[in-house]
Amino acid sequence: MLLGGHHHPNPTLLKLTVTLFLATLISTFGSSFQYGYNVASVNSPAPFMKAFYNATNYDRVGSSFDDGFLILLWSLTVSLYPLGGFFGSLMVGPLVSKIGRKGTLLFNNIFSIVPAILMGTSVVAKTFEVIIASRLVVGICAGLSSNVVPMYVGEMSPKNLRGGIGIMPQLMITVGILMAQIFGIRFILGNTQGWPILLALTGIPALLELLFLPFFPESPRYTLLHRGNEDKAKKALQRIRGWEDVDGEIKEMYQEDQSEKAEGRLSVRNLCSIRPLRWQLISIIIMNMGQQLSGINAVYYYADSIYKSAGVREDTIQYVTVATGSVNVVMTVAAIFIVDTWGRRILLLTGFGTCCLSCVMLTIALVYQTTVPWMPYLSIACVFAYVIGHAIGPSPIPYVVTTEMFRQASRPAAFMVAGSVHWLSNFTIGLVFEFLLNGLGSYCFILFAAICLGTFIFIYIVVPETKGKTFLEVSQLMAKRNGIEETMDSKEFQDLNPVSKDMSKGIKDKVIVTPF
Repeated sequence: MLLGGHHHPNPTLLKLTVTLFLATLISTFGSSFQYGYNVASVNSPAPFMKAFYNATNYDRVGSSFDDGFLILLWSLTVSLYPLGGFFGSLMVGPLVSKIGRKGTLLFNNIFSIVPAILMGTSVVAKTFEVIIASRLVVGICAGLSSNVVPMYVGEMSPKNLRGGIGIMPQLMITVGILMAQIFGIRFILGNTQGWPILLALTGIPALLELLFLPFFPESPRYTLLHRGNEDKAKKALQRIRGWEDVDGEIKEMYQEDQSEKAEGRLSVRNLCSIRPLRWQLISIIIMNMGQQLSGINAVYYYADSIYKSAGVREDTIQYVTVATGSVNVVMTVAAIFIVDTWGRRILLLTGFGTCCLSCVMLTIALVYQTTVPWMPYLSIACVFAYVIGHAIGPSPIPYVVTTEMFRQASRPAAFMVAGSVHWLSNFTIGLVFEFLLNGLGSYCFILFAAICLGTFIFIYIVVPETKGKTFLEVSQLMAKRNGIEETMDSKEFQDLNPVSKDMSKGIKDKVIVTPF
């Protein structure tokens, strides 16, 4: 296999080694799993938590909250989590540069263990404010991990495994969602006594990550290019690849570094003004907005109320919700196996197309459910189809594409932009969905259908296939759209062709000064 233009001693494709597998497993279970778990953990115990909010207020002032205020408090409980995610995303750039990818993941566990303890003791302490505040803090944890885990595992993966390993964080998110749904079943923890434990369980993966991740290497790219420690980077790479001769990859990293010095580290502001990266940036913004505004988290945050309005019987709702979560996990596993053969673009288009059709059908089913007896079944089928569509494309692929469209210099800034857009869109949905459902009723899903359609059209026109391509090739694909005649003109594209200092200085000026 060609790796960064160097023939490898082993001609077969690079294989998944035990070290790479375990490092991926521990970082995704310790971090990504929690993200999914906390998305869904408040869905099932919602009625008991609202009752606790009311009871607490009654104990204090002798009266319950009025309905409008309770809806607002509940919307805050749900949506402060993604708002925390937004703040977490803003911390990504500085932290991954200062303490590394692995260091950030270890440090991040503070934002999980502390709120887990606080939420678990909230009933004993008779305070619901602690739960709302803890949702914000555990959101910071999710915001950091949702950006740092893909960066960490993506930088350690060889090119031919990057797609599959890039979906692992998303797989753990779906497993987290499913576990929260299972634990949330009424006779397990989704009851008056059990829900504080349900919320507190998020601390366990964090503890496991704190215990085991220190035994695994830091991202070799970070060790070499940020820390300047070649021996350590080499040792780490040898452990991850499972063989001695890693000089080719080290050389490739150095070449990337040389072209980077000409360009300097990119801040978010620089990233927004560099012409050769303009459409890459627009693409990740649109994909992340589409991913969240298409309504996927509305389905998880409010699954029970959606099924209720679809006419599903009270006692069976929780099992239908668990079934939805299971389908999500199965389809994400499928995506891992097809992303490196089918490619990213096909999965994105198939996914958004399926989601769009499902939302249209769901609206029709919800409108006619009182007049046609079998309509509730169609509603459930539409939610399932929607989840399947989202799980193969819109959910996992934007992370993979973000890693592939940007290089070491611009990647942290790109992940900060992608993460901020992701979490702000998520926050918006969490906050307004309950009000949308009350105001528009069944028709709120037409809004989601329109967003899916818009994203589908954008991807069809703009986003190229990035499967198995080097950064240089992706840049050349985007060069025409960015309005650059000569692709080798810009420093951003000099991945494999390091140039002399004087020449690069000229190019730096040429790139940075180009107006947005």
